Amino acid sequence: MPALPRLFRTSAAPAALLFCAALAAAYAPPARARDGAHEGDELAALINAYRAAPGLCAGSGAAPAAPLQPEAALSRVRIGFGTFLEPALKKAGYASDRAESISVTGPPDAQAAMTVLREKYCDKLLSAEYSAVGTARRGNEWQVVLAHPLVLPPLPDPAQLRGELLALVNEARATPRTCGAEAFGAAPPLTWNETLARAALGHSRDMAEKHYFNHKEPGGSDPPARATQAGYQWSRISENIASGQRTVAEAVAGWLASPGHCANIMNPTVTEMGAAYAVNPANAHRTLYWTQMFGRPR
Repeated sequence: MPALPRLFRTSAAPAALLFCAALAAAYAPPARARDGAHEGDELAALINAYRAAPGLCAGSGAAPAAPLQPEAALSRVRIGFGTFLEPALKKAGYASDRAESISVTGPPDAQAAMTVLREKYCDKLLSAEYSAVGTARRGNEWQVVLAHPLVLPPLPDPAQLRGELLALVNEARATPRTCGAEAFGAAPPLTWNETLARAALGHSRDMAEKHYFNHKEPGGSDPPARATQAGYQWSRISENIASGQRTVAEAVAGWLASPGHCANIMNPTVTEMGAAYAVNPANAHRTLYWTQMFGRPR
């Protein structure tokens, strides 16, 4: 899922999975086949041999690529007409942030299948985006699934979140910058406010549990109301939210790249900040929902 930012400003204050199914009917129906799993393993070995010494790709010299790790789960993936790769990977129990499927029909053995793959899909076979491979033969069809496993960084603990986020935000505020068409001078550093952090945590949890992404909760609560309910006596409130970023640094970079979120961060009239993330454990890709609240007390 791409990383998504949202912002709230008062008047006073984001594994693409690709699917390529290709059919090459350049061969007559195969003779009696050997064991499909064995021939799939042979094809994976041939792909790695090609990556080690590709020679040419599409008529041009090609650099060697690191070997792919054979994965049994990828070999179990079944791609048919109208099948989407992402649910097929999920059904096979393989979590990936990038994947692609290639199929060829007709070659009588692994060597012949490799010839077709090398001629038609050499760029995909040599791609550095993938680190794993699954191969299989089913009847007269050969299937190759290339993938990169989903690797999730460790979640920041509350102390790390507070220290890293506050440092990155204050580092940004210390330098004049332009947010879209709006120019901001350097702003004083913010201090951390636990009440704002509790309000931010409540909203992040609500978004994660109810599967929505908005400043306004389904029940009608908005940032000023949430701050007040948490016990924060404010004269100014603003809020940034984001979904999909997996680290504090990614979240801040996404906000600074967006004019409205950047303006909230650089706003010299706010003096305090609190933030939190939440995760829906039912989401296999562990999507994080971030909320960042800015305030100025009365």
